[in-house]
Amino acid sequence: MGVRRGPDALVGATLSLGDAALRAAYVASVVRAWEVPALAQALDAVCERAEQAEVAAREALLSIVDALNAEGMDDVVQRLREEAEGRSLLALERLIADPHPDVIHRLLRNPRVLEDDVVRLAARRPGRSEVLVEIARSTQWVHRPRVRMALVLNPATPAEIAARIAGLLLRPELEFVAGSPHVPAAVRALCMEHLERRPPVERPGDEGVH
Repeated sequence: MGVRRGPDALVGATLSLGDAALRAAYVASVVRAWEVPALAQALDAVCERAEQAEVAAREALLSIVDALNAEGMDDVVQRLREEAEGRSLLALERLIADPHPDVIHRLLRNPRVLEDDVVRLAARRPGRSEVLVEIARSTQWVHRPRVRMALVLNPATPAEIAARIAGLLLRPELEFVAGSPHVPAAVRALCMEHLERRPPVERPGDEGVH
C-alpha cells in the first residue's frame, strides 16, 4: 500500500508528532521525497486553509515554514516558487514568494491576485524597498486607498515614494499617518503640511458662518 499524499495526509501526519522538531523534520522529509507538482499543490491547499483560520492547517503551517527555512532547502524552495508562479498557486506564492521586483511585477499583473493580497504584501514587515516601489508603480493597485495607506505606513517605503503618495491621501488618512509613530518623521511632517494646506472640512450648518 503506497504512502498517502495530499494536504490532508500531510497535515494529519505532521500533527501526529508531538514535538516541533520532529514535525519540522518530517515535513522536510516530505519536501525532499514528493514530486514538486504534487508537493506544491498540497502546500498551496494547506496555506489556503491556514489563511481561512483552519486550526489544524495553521498548526501544520508552522512546521512547513520551519522545514522550508532549514539549511539545504534553497533548491527545492526555488523549484516550488517556479511551480507556484507557473500554476498560479497564490497561497503558496505568498508563503515563499521571492521578493525580487521582477517576481512582484508578474504577481501584480496576475488576474487572480486580490486587493487583500497586495495590501498584505505592501504591509509586510520587514519590508523591502524594491518590492514597495514595484507596488507603487502599479497603477492598477496604487490607486486603491488601502494599498496607498499600506505603502505610506510601511517604514521601508522610500521617502520620495511615500511623499508622492501622501499627496493623494484624504484628510482622515493624512491625520492617521501624521499620528503614526512608526512612520518616518519626514513623512509625518509632510502629512501635517498637507493637512495645513487643505481647506477645512465643511460641516452641516456651517454655510454662511464667517
